[in-house]
Amino acid sequence: ARCGGWAQLCSLLALAALAGLGAEAKNSEDVRCKCICPPYKDHSGHIYNKNVSQKDCDCLHVVEPMPVPGPDVEAYCFFCECKYEERSSVTIKVTIIFFLSILGLLLLYMVYLTLVEPILKRRLFGHSQLIQSDEDVGDHQPFANAHDVLARSRSRANVLNKVEYAQQRWKLQVQEQRKSVFDRHVVLS
Repeated sequence: ARCGGWAQLCSLLALAALAGLGAEAKNSEDVRCKCICPPYKDHSGHIYNKNVSQKDCDCLHVVEPMPVPGPDVEAYCFFCECKYEERSSVTIKVTIIFFLSILGLLLLYMVYLTLVEPILKRRLFGHSQLIQSDEDVGDHQPFANAHDVLARSRSRANVLNKVEYAQQRWKLQVQEQRKSVFDRHVVLS
């Protein structure tokens, strides 16, 4: 039920953002005409931007002030490359809001895991039940002290040594049985 609540909250935030941002018409900052004009005679190259419609996206409507006198305007504009560019600021804003809300949810979950969950476990299970044995201390407390960690590693190393010793003893018994059966032809009972 909690995850469903978070998902509903995220979807409500996204819908509110779309409703608030979608109400505006196409913003004048979302469309532009960009003309890149290379150097011409004694004039250096320049980039011109202007918010105009797609049909007016040409050198004559975008390049202001015109750097060359009247007779050279056509030759100057011939070398300019004009492109109409369009973007959706609504989509950009909704995407940013979506990612920020996901980041916020992950941050809240991290706070829950590190701070709230251990407190709830202590209240629910009681402090005496959390410390049962050296092996269980690490499972119930996220930050065990160094003494408990060393004690657990020693006990685990002790268990591993016992298992390794039993394994070596079993291997020796198997080798002895093989010698008895194959070399001496005697079956042990």
